[in-house]
Amino acid sequence: METERNLLKNINSPEDLRKLDQADLMQVCDELRQFIIDSVSNNPGHFGASLGVVELTVALHYVFNTPFDKLVWDVGHQAYGHKILTGRRDNFDTNRKYRGISGFPKMEESEYDSFGTGHSSTSISAALGMALAAKRKGEKKHVVAIIGDGAMTAGEAFEGLNNAGAAKSDLLVILNDNKIAIDPNVGALKEYLLDITTSRSYNRFKDRVWNLLGKAGKVGPKARTLASQLEAGFKSTILDRSNLFEGLGFRYFGPIDGHDLMHLIKVLEDLKRIPGPKLLHCMTVKGKGFRQAEENQTTFHAPGKFDKTTGQIISSSSENTPPLYQDVFGKTILELARENKKIAGITPAMPTGCSLCIMMKEIPERTFDVGIAEQHAVTFSAGLATQGMIPFCNIYSSFIQRAYDQVIHDVAIQKLHVVFCVDRGGIVGSDGATHHGFFDIAFMRSIPNMVVSAPMDAVELRNLMYTAQLEKNSGPFSIRYPRGSAAITDWIKPFEEISVGKARLISEGSDLAVLSLGHPGNDVAAVARKLRDESISIMHYDMRFAAPPDTEVLHSVFRNFKKILTVEDGVLKGGFGSAVIEFMCDNHYTAEVRRLGIPDYFVEQGSPEELYRECGFDQEGIELTIREMLAK
Repeated sequence: METERNLLKNINSPEDLRKLDQADLMQVCDELRQFIIDSVSNNPGHFGASLGVVELTVALHYVFNTPFDKLVWDVGHQAYGHKILTGRRDNFDTNRKYRGISGFPKMEESEYDSFGTGHSSTSISAALGMALAAKRKGEKKHVVAIIGDGAMTAGEAFEGLNNAGAAKSDLLVILNDNKIAIDPNVGALKEYLLDITTSRSYNRFKDRVWNLLGKAGKVGPKARTLASQLEAGFKSTILDRSNLFEGLGFRYFGPIDGHDLMHLIKVLEDLKRIPGPKLLHCMTVKGKGFRQAEENQTTFHAPGKFDKTTGQIISSSSENTPPLYQDVFGKTILELARENKKIAGITPAMPTGCSLCIMMKEIPERTFDVGIAEQHAVTFSAGLATQGMIPFCNIYSSFIQRAYDQVIHDVAIQKLHVVFCVDRGGIVGSDGATHHGFFDIAFMRSIPNMVVSAPMDAVELRNLMYTAQLEKNSGPFSIRYPRGSAAITDWIKPFEEISVGKARLISEGSDLAVLSLGHPGNDVAAVARKLRDESISIMHYDMRFAAPPDTEVLHSVFRNFKKILTVEDGVLKGGFGSAVIEFMCDNHYTAEVRRLGIPDYFVEQGSPEELYRECGFDQEGIELTIREMLAK
């Protein structure tokens, strides 16, 4: 294989790719696929999605004049092949690493990245804006949105389709239909696409129509019009329903094999000549070309390190390591749901990521994967709550931002008993700025009627979940926790109710008070133990709640300490530390209050350890801040 790879190494831009003969392009695909396998097996990242669009990526850059023509990738973890072909091959080993290249398209990184797309379902809206701007400027520019991995299920995708169809924009949407996001796709749209792709009568007729359309340039424009009219009529007759996309004003083409490179190139060349909004339906296999990824698509979405020969996942965990917070959630909600028949679990397309799949296996009738649809997930939960159910709505912190209006309007104003389990709060690591969960403490604590809590460890998470489902706590309740280790191994203990708004004392002290919220309290506790050996006495409270705060503890702390440090894994601007300063101001106390947390900028990718250090609240940063305060 090494001696055969003589094409990819000479492709430093799509212009180099377009110099090749079409006969050479399959070799480029083979080399590109192997390059991704070699890279991601050693430097973990998103794997299956990029393997599945290798042929589509090569075809797009071969046919379209990028970067003048615009490609908008959605979701962004499909774009590894795109990055490798657009000048980032030689530094792809820095992908998702600290100060390396981003794992997602990023405008400031390359002119070929037309739009930053870390989250899903934004491509059609962004591409429509680009297409209409090009039209306004009189530019003959092609704009393509490539949407896949379940992203078409989100509301914004349909909002974009609706607007684009009405605007009659010159826009091409490519639906990369691989039937899976991280977990298998769900919902009526999945069944609709399945109907289209499995109808033999329709597909035989479609092939004939496509051939006629391809010959239209030779036989005259009337043939194209006639073929289009025939196709539209027969689609609705054969499928027993009208075409959804054509109902929204799009010309629909497909489905076609997304791995047939030569046919893809021909189709894309044809579509370049057809004006107006068009949708090309491509069938692809997530993980294509790596057997284990094709057979186990959920695991190989982002598998971590693995053996590129055998596909065996290389695990660094051991039996004595603490559980992940997500697994504590998954096992605890099942335990609670067995006892409380009112409990339901809801997630937007993340049953494996958030471990709701554990409950889903045993109690599927009370577990709901609603697809990539965070807004719907929240209001659906609100509807359940109106009928006496107690929904645990589990959404990643960076994704619940997309449903903020529903949290306020549909849940908080109506004081409904919805428990928000906000996973991936704080620093998440190599996914970078689009996925860090920095803002939830600040935006949740600003909402009336909302309890905002954060556990310091696995036992605290269990007890907060137990507390949140009690009938006495009948309003909205937010529990946020980070990605990663839940701090302690011996965590399956009998449930204990936590008094809402009450902190817990971790260590007594007299020199300085530290108020921590959530998981960073473990680092504070370690620093306090270390400083105790030097006769430095730290009073440490795990505050547990950003709203309502423990005012009794805060009064005591401000009466007895003039030096106070707050530590949190969220934005400093408007976060927990801000709440402490607000309390100080409102109650006319004076003290030196220092806050550690996320600074006022978008932190990029890196390991959690590197990013905690950058932000200044790893153990070293906490210790340094305490010493500086005491030195004064």
